[in-house]
Parts: sequence; structure tokens; C-alpha cells
Amino acid sequence: MLSHVFAMVVRLPDESKLTDVLKAVSEPRRRALLTLLVQNGPTRVTDLARHFDVSLNVVSKHIKTLEAAGLVRRRTEWREHLIEPDMGPVSEIDLWFRELRSIWEKRLDGLEELISEETEHE
Repeated sequence: MLSHVFAMVVRLPDESKLTDVLKAVSEPRRRALLTLLVQNGPTRVTDLARHFDVSLNVVSKHIKTLEAAGLVRRRTEWREHLIEPDMGPVSEIDLWFRELRSIWEKRLDGLEELISEETEHE
């Protein structure tokens, strides 16, 4: 009767891409870097490094991890290397969470329907 509610097929995002993005943002400094970039727009690596009490090399490694996940990209203007956010991969995470919520809501609706049917038969 309610099996159709529980046997839904969901389009999952590319698992490796999703994993890369989630790993990249699992580290607090990388989240802070991404937040700074979203707030301030394209920024030089040296300017980003000023916000942290670590070496420029450490900040560069974090940026490379964010680049590998597709969350930031590097562009060159004259002699300056600017890092800018790319929020495209975040949409995959958002889609995944929306689909999880949708499944949960449908299951709750099904449970509500089942309870309603049970109380009507009593």
C-alpha cells in the first residue's frame, strides 16, 4: 500500500565529485578561505594568507585543495595571481540535501497517511 513511498529512486550527484567537495570543506581553514573569497571576491594569495597565523605555503596548499575540488579557480592579471570562488560544486551538495529532505518528507507523509488509516479503522 505505501511501498511506493519508500521505494523511490533518487538521482545521486557524482559521488567522487561530491566526496572531493565535502573533503575540501571539512577543514576549518579551507572553509574560512572560501568564506573570505565569497565575501571579498578575487583576492591575491598573499592577501588571503594575512588572515591566518600560518605560512604562505600552508595557505597555498589549502587553496590547491579547494582548486582540486573545483571550489576556487586561479586567474592571472598581469603579474598577480588572483583566487576566486566557484560555487558551482556547492549546488551538487545543495541538490543532494534537497533530495534527502524530499525523501524524508515523503516518508513522513506516508507515515501520517498510515496513521490516519489506522485511526479511521478503529
